[in-house]
Amino acid sequence: GGEKGRLAEAPEEFEPGGYSGGVTKSGRRERVPVPSLPQEIEEPVLIVEPPRGLLRLDWKELWQYGELLFFLTWRDLKVKYRQALLGVAWAVLVPFMQMVVFSFVFKKVANLSTSGLPGPVFYYVNLLPWTYFANSLSMSSGSLLSNTSFLTKVYFPRVIIPTVPCLASLIDFAIAFVLLGPLLWYFDTPVGAMTLFLPVLMAVAFIVALGTGFLFSALQVRYRDIRYLLPFITQIWMYGTVIFPFSALSEYGWLRYVYALNPMAGVVEGFRWCLFSETIRAAGYTADPPWFLLAIGAPVAWAILLTGLFYFKKMERTFADII
Repeated sequence: GGEKGRLAEAPEEFEPGGYSGGVTKSGRRERVPVPSLPQEIEEPVLIVEPPRGLLRLDWKELWQYGELLFFLTWRDLKVKYRQALLGVAWAVLVPFMQMVVFSFVFKKVANLSTSGLPGPVFYYVNLLPWTYFANSLSMSSGSLLSNTSFLTKVYFPRVIIPTVPCLASLIDFAIAFVLLGPLLWYFDTPVGAMTLFLPVLMAVAFIVALGTGFLFSALQVRYRDIRYLLPFITQIWMYGTVIFPFSALSEYGWLRYVYALNPMAGVVEGFRWCLFSETIRAAGYTADPPWFLLAIGAPVAWAILLTGLFYFKKMERTFADII
């Protein structure tokens, strides 16, 4: 009984890497080495801190996610024209068909002034920057809702999502701009020397598109009926930008300042001035530089951007919960 009692004794406690008391077949206790447990692997620690500052924008983080911005922009372009019957031709057809309608309704029927330019040239040049802005606003306003699964599963700077349509629409603008060459050749309309100023005007259009995209994308997450109101706002905004030249408001002093509050008005007027200032003067019309419009419109554009970004960052932490 005593031998069995010794065999039934519980083994001594041991530590990993030490020795344990074991019992052989002959009944003798021996010290058996115990294998060491694998050491824990140290993993890098990611410290998430709340953003600081009024706008709370981490530029270093945005730079690190630049590749994601490029990938999403390229994805949007491929998805937009995949399985489309006419493909990238839609980038040209949309402003072209609008040009045909505007030329007939406002030039032939209403006989509105086009500052000495052929109606199709006048309206197509006006529609180039406006179509870029309208497309950017339309796509960026619903970008958060169309990327719901992406937003709720992966961390990345959320400002990338409404920025992508504004960058992708620049490709559409470049394609539509190519049609301007044959149009000018057909109507025998020369181009002025200030064409190199066009990138500055497009930068203003990009700022306005980005600011409104931030604002309306955040609003549409909380208020889904914004999607029904936005086309109406865009349509009214277009008529106040594309149809009437700024020179037609010379008799209304106070209205000129109200008109200048529209930042896209300075962009559209600037496009015409850069391309056709000499042609407009040769036709006997005023072709003053759009400095007055840009002096008021450019600060308004920056105000729109900062306001939209501030509201977007304020609502950012609630996107995943609301969506």
